[in-house]
Amino acid sequence: MRAEIQQIINEIQKVIIGKQAALTKLLIAVLADGHVLLDDVPGVGKTTLAMAVSKAMGLTYRRIQFTPDVLPSDITGFSVYNKENGSLSFSYMPGVVNDANILLGDEINRTSSKTQSALLEAMEERQVTVDGNTHPLKSPFIVIATQNNVGTAGTQLLPFAQLDRFLMRLSLGYPDLESQVAIIRDRQKSNPISNVQQVVSLNDVLQMQEEVQDVTMKDSVIAYIAELAEKSREDSRIELGISPRGALFIAKAAKARAYVLGRDYVIPEDVREVLGDVCTHRIILAQQARAGKVTAGEVVDSLRDMVKVPDGM
Repeated sequence: MRAEIQQIINEIQKVIIGKQAALTKLLIAVLADGHVLLDDVPGVGKTTLAMAVSKAMGLTYRRIQFTPDVLPSDITGFSVYNKENGSLSFSYMPGVVNDANILLGDEINRTSSKTQSALLEAMEERQVTVDGNTHPLKSPFIVIATQNNVGTAGTQLLPFAQLDRFLMRLSLGYPDLESQVAIIRDRQKSNPISNVQQVVSLNDVLQMQEEVQDVTMKDSVIAYIAELAEKSREDSRIELGISPRGALFIAKAAKARAYVLGRDYVIPEDVREVLGDVCTHRIILAQQARAGKVTAGEVVDSLRDMVKVPDGM
């Protein structure tokens, strides 16, 4: 693993203990310039994780708590009439997305579909358009959204178009006994988030993202990804398979995994390891599969076993 990546993980582990695999996946998403959906039970550190990542990587952090009364303009900004100078002009008042490298959308499923969809342009094109005027966002701009899979009263399902824009859906899960003891001990007198140190700069992050793009991917691996996507569209258990965007995201995540592990080329194992995190939230199961209690994860696992791994890798 690259030294800079391990340093970042070491800092984050001051507050998120015993979850190195999940932390590595999150950093893979960040270096791939992708958004992350943290889908987990309450109280496992989802918000703390986003704060620690931004602090360790020298990125600007903003947070919005999604509730039913949050408006799209709270996200994208709005225009205000200039009454002082008497002219028929308007000034743009920025929203929460305009000054963020990492935007934490806390409990994104507790706001309306209209407000959720206000993030679509920002997530896809890294810009917002208000009253016909386009406003570019900071680079990088990464959304880390959280949602709880319990206590769903009053929640709204994310539009599929928005789910498809998340590079990965991750889960932290409960800590093991040893990690839980360490968490309780470390929080007796202070919050360890104050001990997290910045180990890389914004420019370092941008450079690493560029280096990820330069990671080599052979035609055989590209064909492997394409075949996985094609098989998902032909599978009778799946109503809506992996989209072209999903296939591109598999490639991006595989490149970032190779980079994190210190390679400048992708191997099929990179594709296989990121496939579940990239794809389980972006396929829709057929009614018969849902009735049979088949999960998206099980279907993706079977796709992984169904498609032949390229030879000579």
